[in-house]
Amino acid sequence: MSTAEKVELVALAYEEYGLATALAAVELPKSTWYYHRKQKISYQEKYAHIRPLLEKIANQHPAYGIPRITKELRETYDQVINHKVVQRLLQQWDLSLRRNVRSPKPSGIYKAIKSAGKWANLVAQMDQIGLFEVVYTDFTELRYADGTRKAYLMPIIGHACKLAFGWAVGQSTNTNLALKAWEQAKATFQQLSVPYQGVIVHHDRDSVYTGYGWSSQVLVKDKARLSYALNGAKDNPEMESFNGRFKTENRSLFLDAQNVSELRKIVTQRMHYYNTHRRHSSLDYISPQAYIQRHHSVK
Repeated sequence: MSTAEKVELVALAYEEYGLATALAAVELPKSTWYYHRKQKISYQEKYAHIRPLLEKIANQHPAYGIPRITKELRETYDQVINHKVVQRLLQQWDLSLRRNVRSPKPSGIYKAIKSAGKWANLVAQMDQIGLFEVVYTDFTELRYADGTRKAYLMPIIGHACKLAFGWAVGQSTNTNLALKAWEQAKATFQQLSVPYQGVIVHHDRDSVYTGYGWSSQVLVKDKARLSYALNGAKDNPEMESFNGRFKTENRSLFLDAQNVSELRKIVTQRMHYYNTHRRHSSLDYISPQAYIQRHHSVK
């Protein structure tokens, strides 16, 4: 073990165990310790590039503890840091206190949902739903790499036609992932020569779906309509049914994927199979694509 590594270990442990005990544990002379403390760059300077990432995590995930923050740094930002280092940085920058006491302010959309009450669920107010009138979406977890890692899938599924209009796979549930799925859904609507303006997009009240990024694009710019499940999965059973079935049928394939890139390819292949070949009992045992073609030929 190098002297620098010993100094770093002592820096992590001396406040809890005492300086003399920490120095003795790694056989580091006190004079060497003080020399490095004075001559080397400060702890905060060494990890200065980590501070904005920790602040972002603290704001996005206020309930996360040290293990989850450490994992978020590694998997989302490719920063492999010991959990003790994370703990010390949070303490020195007062981010641990911020994480405990700060909670995100409710967005304007969320306030509007609360104000609207049951009317925020547009789907529940409908007696009949047209072929392209309503789509459902939600995030769901996918396990891969033999179950040792996880990613998230956001599919957008039609109510009547059961078509997967769009989907996206990523390592966290965020607005960027949601908008990738929506952009693909818009492209599918355009390929079908069906306007997406006015379509109802139904989902739960996840912070992504009540946030500015999602609502400003989908609601304001693209002029779709947002509908919110008020009682969790009970108000979005179609999406729960799709996610459960899709994961069960393809579980072994997902587990074989060794990275997110491989997982995305598998999901794309299975979504295409779902759209073009898988027979659905609710569609008279034909695929969503065949059902849509039949509908257009009748028209």
